[in-house]
Amino acid sequence: MQGESESTARAEKLINELRSISLDGYLLKPEDIRYAIKSAAAGDKTSIKDLFLNNIPVSSKKRFIIPKTEIQRQYIEAMRNYDIVIGIGPAGTGKTYLAMAMAINALLKKQVSRIVLARPAVEAGEKLGFLPGDMYEKVNPYLRPLYDALFDMIEAEKASKFIESGIIEIAPLAFMRGRTLNDSFIILDEAQNTTSEQMKMYLTRLGFNSKTVITGDITQIDLPAGKLSGLIEAEKILSGIEGIKVIYFSEKDVVRHKLVQEIVKAYERYEKQHTEN
Repeated sequence: MQGESESTARAEKLINELRSISLDGYLLKPEDIRYAIKSAAAGDKTSIKDLFLNNIPVSSKKRFIIPKTEIQRQYIEAMRNYDIVIGIGPAGTGKTYLAMAMAINALLKKQVSRIVLARPAVEAGEKLGFLPGDMYEKVNPYLRPLYDALFDMIEAEKASKFIESGIIEIAPLAFMRGRTLNDSFIILDEAQNTTSEQMKMYLTRLGFNSKTVITGDITQIDLPAGKLSGLIEAEKILSGIEGIKVIYFSEKDVVRHKLVQEIVKAYERYEKQHTEN
């Protein structure tokens, strides 16, 4: 290798780590290489091998889900060690996807007996009666992203059986009222669209031997004007409580199409300029 000694040493270390990961049986994909190079170029201290091998086994042809950034690794560690984890950051950072992987892993390892996935019905204005069809057809459009993540990780037939038997429940947040959820892994997605009252109601549903992961993007709030986001309020109220961990993602953690990261950056620049003006 030729170049500055520090850069060549970093490149050599990266190549050796990727080779070691491949020899350990992990099939590296082009996007994996891209994220590894980006991490090395940024000077991240976390070993690439430690990052990739800190995986979440799930029942699918993919075998396991891996973190692609240091913040994702911290997020996974938080979900392993805390009963309430809040993931805040832009779209495409893996907040919901990794939470789903941890939930499936916990279910398959019999650490919990069921998974509950919830979303506030803001997209439907919480007025499901105006939508056509039965209840499943009414709530399905805005719960679809949760189904997509689920079926991406677990065989369709097994997932369908889990849903039919109630082992995996996907429902609007309103369905949580009045319940106590024991022995469950609960995910609240799009939490930035909860009201203060809804968030308090949700947080008090947590029962014995249960974990919850709350995810949201506080830059994309769809609540009516004047309504405070329950996620923003909870972030302030719950800070400092032992047993609760908040993880913050940024555009650096975007793991979708490479253009998504550039789009997030562009919007942040625009909003900053707009605020200053």
